[in-house]
Amino acid sequence: MKKIVLKSLIASLCMGMSLPVFAQDANYNDTLKLSLDQCITIALSENPSIKVADMEIERMDYSKKAVIGQLLPSISFAGQYSRTLEKQTMYLNMGALTGGGSSSAGGEEASTEKASSSSSSSGASGIKMGLDNSYSLGFSASMPLIAPQLWKSLNLSDTQILQSLETARKSRLDLINQVKSAYYGLLLANDSYRVILDNYENAKFTHEIYVKKHELGAASDYDVLRTSVAVKNVEPELLQAEIGIKQAKLQLAILMGIDAAIPFEATASLAEYEQTMYEDALAINKDTEKNSDLKMLDIQTQSLKDALDIQKMAWCPTLALTANYNWTSMSDGNLFKNFRWSPYSTIGVALSVPIFQGGQTYSKVKQAEIQVKEMKFQRENLERSINMQVEIAVDNINKNVKQIASSAESVKQADKAHEIVEKSFKIGAASYLDLRDSELALTRSRLAYYQSIYNYLVANSSLELLLGNADIERYTTAE
Repeated sequence: MKKIVLKSLIASLCMGMSLPVFAQDANYNDTLKLSLDQCITIALSENPSIKVADMEIERMDYSKKAVIGQLLPSISFAGQYSRTLEKQTMYLNMGALTGGGSSSAGGEEASTEKASSSSSSSGASGIKMGLDNSYSLGFSASMPLIAPQLWKSLNLSDTQILQSLETARKSRLDLINQVKSAYYGLLLANDSYRVILDNYENAKFTHEIYVKKHELGAASDYDVLRTSVAVKNVEPELLQAEIGIKQAKLQLAILMGIDAAIPFEATASLAEYEQTMYEDALAINKDTEKNSDLKMLDIQTQSLKDALDIQKMAWCPTLALTANYNWTSMSDGNLFKNFRWSPYSTIGVALSVPIFQGGQTYSKVKQAEIQVKEMKFQRENLERSINMQVEIAVDNINKNVKQIASSAESVKQADKAHEIVEKSFKIGAASYLDLRDSELALTRSRLAYYQSIYNYLVANSSLELLLGNADIERYTTAE
């Protein structure tokens, strides 16, 4: 995926380009206009959790290379030096060597007596054997020729890489869902702020009218105070709405992995999503094939099957090729003198056939078989649970669609009622309380309308996460 640099994103967005790119030394004077797709694209490139997931894939790739390396020849160099502190003493029994046969000549008897005398002397003191210094240098190499467990370990490494890939995909799906929820939260905060601001402006405008009427003697002090209180009552709600916008922007900036000091605005509004909600609700796909939890469980099951095969391969013989080339030297006296290096080399094969290991391999195989069977029941239970969650999510979406339609109709009626009361108030046919009640009813209906759209969008995003069918490639760019 393409590296996103902050400076280029700001420049491109300010010029109206569709693809954002970021850098840290940018000038933050201009406010960025970000769509939902742009926010997700930035998050998938800059969020630290995604970078960690990608690094985990790279780590597992090196892990597989380490397993492959065990099938290749290994060569090592070793050196050893030893100093003899006390030499070994050997005693000889020369009498046993010379007394085994009969003697017929006098010369031979004399020789035998002399040898016996020498043997007695040797047996008393012994012979010192060995040299002071011993050196050994050389290379050794080995390569497995038949290694069933190592061969099966490659399949296990492949499964672990698939697990890392699925973990990374799940991280992206989670991030997409979080960014969507945060973006929708920002839209809700913006629309709520506009609704409350309209209510505030209406209350303020009415108060100003009564102030002017009071100056002309056409309104009482009570009317002025009552309208002033109405304005003051809206101000805390307006302040809370402003705080809500700041919090939503901060949360979205954190998810995108950008500096919170960068000013940006959302380019959409909640009302725009009402145009496509009916079509989207009818096109809901309940297929759970791409559910990340199910895919992860399937990969874990395959990993256990690979581990079972590895345990079974412990019964198979192994054959390895070995080779050595060494130099040795032995000397007396100074360890840095009188070197006499003598090379020697060997080559051979080493065969290992397991016969009996106390039943360890059999027990490990049975453990692995039980784990595989357990995963089967866990998948059945997880699949039922996910299907139930999907049905609940779809019901919530349909309920929210109906709520949006009802809220939209309520807004129309409240707006029409407010127009009637407002006209009546201007000609003196309606009181201020009637006008204020109609304004509050219109405000509540608008807030309920936007809240219902927000609930629908969040429920739809949660279902997308549950099904795991978010189009990740849509938000990624080529190198």
